[in-house]
Amino acid sequence: MNSYQKKRKEAQKKWNLLKASKIPVIYLGTASCGRAAGAMEVLKSVQKTLKENRLKAKIVQVGCIGPCYLEPLMDIRLPSRPRISYANVNPEKATRIIESYLIKGDPLLQFAVGHFGDENVEFTNGVPAFFDLPMLKPQVRVVLRNCGFIDPEEIDHYLANEGYAGIMQAFSKLPQEVIAEVGEAGIRGRGGAGFPTYKKWEICRNSPGESKYLICNADEGDPGAFMNRSLIEGDPHSVLEGMLIAAYAIGASHGYIYIRAEYPLAIARLKKAITQMKDYGFLGKNIQNSRFNFDITIREGAGAFVCGEETALIASIEGKRGMPKSRPPFPAVAGLFGMPTIINNVETLGTLPNILRNGASWYKGYGTRGNHGTKTFSLVGKVRRSGLVEVPLGMTLRKIIFDIGGGTRKPFKAVQTGGPSGGCLSEEFLDTPVDYESLDAAGSIMGSGGLIVMDEDTCVVDVAHYFLDFTQKESCGKCSPCRVGSRHMVEILERIIKGQGQADDLTKLQTLGETVKRGSLCGLGQTAPNPVLTTLRYFRPEYLLHVTEKHCPSAVCRELIEYRVIPEKCTGCQRCVSVCPTGAITGPRAEPHNLDPSKCIKCRACYEICRFDAIAGDAIIIRSKRRSSDEQAK
Repeated sequence: MNSYQKKRKEAQKKWNLLKASKIPVIYLGTASCGRAAGAMEVLKSVQKTLKENRLKAKIVQVGCIGPCYLEPLMDIRLPSRPRISYANVNPEKATRIIESYLIKGDPLLQFAVGHFGDENVEFTNGVPAFFDLPMLKPQVRVVLRNCGFIDPEEIDHYLANEGYAGIMQAFSKLPQEVIAEVGEAGIRGRGGAGFPTYKKWEICRNSPGESKYLICNADEGDPGAFMNRSLIEGDPHSVLEGMLIAAYAIGASHGYIYIRAEYPLAIARLKKAITQMKDYGFLGKNIQNSRFNFDITIREGAGAFVCGEETALIASIEGKRGMPKSRPPFPAVAGLFGMPTIINNVETLGTLPNILRNGASWYKGYGTRGNHGTKTFSLVGKVRRSGLVEVPLGMTLRKIIFDIGGGTRKPFKAVQTGGPSGGCLSEEFLDTPVDYESLDAAGSIMGSGGLIVMDEDTCVVDVAHYFLDFTQKESCGKCSPCRVGSRHMVEILERIIKGQGQADDLTKLQTLGETVKRGSLCGLGQTAPNPVLTTLRYFRPEYLLHVTEKHCPSAVCRELIEYRVIPEKCTGCQRCVSVCPTGAITGPRAEPHNLDPSKCIKCRACYEICRFDAIAGDAIIIRSKRRSSDEQAK
């Protein structure tokens, strides 16, 4: 029995003891999404409740299991009972559940959202299986298989669940055979470009150089995207094992993880995992007696969006300003310190252990021809069920947004795919399969996996301005098309949303956008105009309303609206009074309120909180006046 087999056998014993624990086990989701929702306060409450009631229980902190809208999530498993999951737990609810379940035996199933396992299922009394919930049932968990189930800071939890079996399988093959296996699986880069992973590896392996490097790109900079962060926080060893596999295949002896400093929890868990790897013989010299040497260094980025681009990222690691370079030569030929270098995305690397462990044919069973496997997405915006999802490539936008995400509360308007460099697609594209070619044909991109859903309260002109303003500020300024062109586009959009748009502005935006797209040096500039070009293409009437009638139909653009209270709809509940920061809304309870336009700063807080549609902007009132005029004319 070799060292790996011994470690894994010991880990499985520990894991089996946890599964068969004679004391309650409490699982808490304490990744960033859970913490943002108050998970650490829940943890303190759980610890205090157990201590005060002299109760014995084991607490396991796990990563994000996916449905962020249910956070904080707390699961409890008692001996011979299924693991029961409770959602939106606060400190008070956690105390109540623990005291009721662990002392009185009543699990308070009215607070439960799902259960895991087949043990004594009748005990759950109608509570559905967690993975039968509408958001989770259509998903396929490959890269996220461990997230929410293992303690990410315990290497034994990873080992017990077939961890590092992938690299051991790789060691049983020649590096060229590993590359061939990955090629047969058909995985394409999950960072957005979709270039076949094995082709990059082949080029790098066949390129001459004294040293070769592997870089994990964890510089996730898209607003609203958290796929990479969640995977690292929930299962860091899967990414690190993927790095071992990639490095072995290309012949690299050193690897770098380039991760933004804004991810402190992910960084802490990576550091701990790397230390554990060294202790278990998975890093350093002669790893697991394979004669393969490899080590990993973490480099924290300062948050520059452009450093997600390969050559800019390499420059940053080298201590230079993060600016793209012309290609060729490509990094696979001459990259970090002038040596052949492979840069793979977090999700790409996290998928590799599954491919090596289960085989290429297994992986090709998911997805569609030319787009094999699964893809993770951060599903956010005006969707009912937000969170992290993993689906087979080829699933339609409609299924992701409506079946998994639950749709929108108000009529659907658009979805932004691919982050700030992606495009806004209208309702006509809901049946588009999510794959690299289909999204490209629609004028958008896959990107790293951001999906931002919008409803009728979203102004697409405002959205286009937001994303272009973001990319323009993140531009390194090296090439004129991006530096100058994007700035002029932002200025035109600012005029339009202020009601100062001119008749030829839309033509100018179109021309500038196409010029920036064709002439920019790197991917940031080449894709920056996408939000503008796609909204011009699919929502042109909304632009025309802003320019010709100075009218924002979604009542978003501040200069084009004036909020008012609709007396016949106002119940006097005073919710709007409580959120108004300037005291512009007044009136006694149970009576229609008044809104003073001179004090209103158009923050939209009252509009968002009103449950009776009693707050309206001028745009809505204008529309109703027009309808009344038309009826009178008839």
